[in-house]
Amino acid sequence: MKLHDISMEVSEDVQVYKNKEEKKAKLVQQYDFNNSSVYETQLTMNLHTGTHIDAPLHAIENGETTETYSLDHFFGSCLVLDFMAVDEKITAKDLEEYTIKEDTFIVLKTKNSLDEAFNYEFIYLEESGAKYLAEAKIKGVGIDGLGIERNQSGHPTHKILLKNKIPILEGLRLKDIKEGYYEIAAFPIKIKDVEASPVRAVLIER
Repeated sequence: MKLHDISMEVSEDVQVYKNKEEKKAKLVQQYDFNNSSVYETQLTMNLHTGTHIDAPLHAIENGETTETYSLDHFFGSCLVLDFMAVDEKITAKDLEEYTIKEDTFIVLKTKNSLDEAFNYEFIYLEESGAKYLAEAKIKGVGIDGLGIERNQSGHPTHKILLKNKIPILEGLRLKDIKEGYYEIAAFPIKIKDVEASPVRAVLIER
């Protein structure tokens, strides 16, 4: 068995969406051995910073929150699809090239994994692709961008997936991951009444 960590490392220099200052992580040392018998650090960051899941409330008014998902959404069979050749967006036509089984977690590998800084032209999942995956009744979907869509009025990709209770896993690091089947473990932190949560995402190769 081999474990592949596909999470972003959280630091004050972590890549954030559109380079927004308010999304950057802040690490503040509160206690050290000069003034205390223990060492403690405080972390402050947006819940969409680094590798994280989106729940329905993120895009749907009065939508459900992260803790309403059962844990089995974040563990089980996973299919990584290699779309490194795609230049702008992933559509239903692109996805039709694959056999996508019901109740599988789909991970989309793109050129985003090569970006060390935020790329405003990141590859995204287009509306037709979201519809295709929702109709396939997948368990969840992940992508190596800090957003799963861009420049789509009304955020249809988010809404289609989240209305179908399909969690969205964003901010993956897939540069060294090969296409194929794995098991995924990507459990969100248990935070009450929020629209997103940080995740430590791992692919398991047996």
